[in-house]
Amino acid sequence: MTPSNEIQAALTHGKYQLKGQFMLGSNYTFFVDVHHEGVEYKAVYKPSKGEQPLWDFPDHTLAHREVAAYHLSEALGFHIVPFTIYREDGPYGPGSLQQYIDYDVDYHYFNFTPEDKQKLRPVVLFDLLANNADRKGSHVFFEDETRKLFTIDHGVCFHEDDKFRTVIWDFAGQQIPDDLLAPLTQTDNWSNILEQVLSPGEITALLTRAEMLCDDKVFPRPLEGRRAFPYPPI
Repeated sequence: MTPSNEIQAALTHGKYQLKGQFMLGSNYTFFVDVHHEGVEYKAVYKPSKGEQPLWDFPDHTLAHREVAAYHLSEALGFHIVPFTIYREDGPYGPGSLQQYIDYDVDYHYFNFTPEDKQKLRPVVLFDLLANNADRKGSHVFFEDETRKLFTIDHGVCFHEDDKFRTVIWDFAGQQIPDDLLAPLTQTDNWSNILEQVLSPGEITALLTRAEMLCDDKVFPRPLEGRRAFPYPPI
């Protein structure tokens, strides 16, 4: 299910007002109201200049990676990342603006039912492709009203080097379903979609990961000798 035209138009063109700050996490993240054509929408704003420097990621690129994650999710047809756009006119300067999803913050990966955990294969495949370095248990949830699966917080993705860390190893060693692999064989337009938010080297690495997953057709196991889990895990 793709985001509505109204949501896309609002976050792309609407005016937004700061309402509060999320205090958990190392980067500045704000809760905002977006006003567009008489309707108010909730969103999450992450200004680029509020990003803490990282030794292994280029400065002021995390917001672009949030946008790249949305585009990859849509290209795959998974639709698991809320609508995200990069805006130049934020209250604290350029940054990502993402649709806010209402969900139960107390229901997360570590207390999902076995049935809900079985729905996470698209998330794991997406994270492998995006080279997600920080898939925490609280970054996967189900929308309150629709029970649709969503994932958030993709600022440390798409590195050229292997950075994959996740709490979701439930499917390690299992075959990747053919229907999930099918979109990975149709990557011709990925470069055009992502060239505004990722470097050429990062796009090449993404395409290489897609090719390797199509060849292996198996969810990998944690590699020995390196940290496979994020910290903190939730």
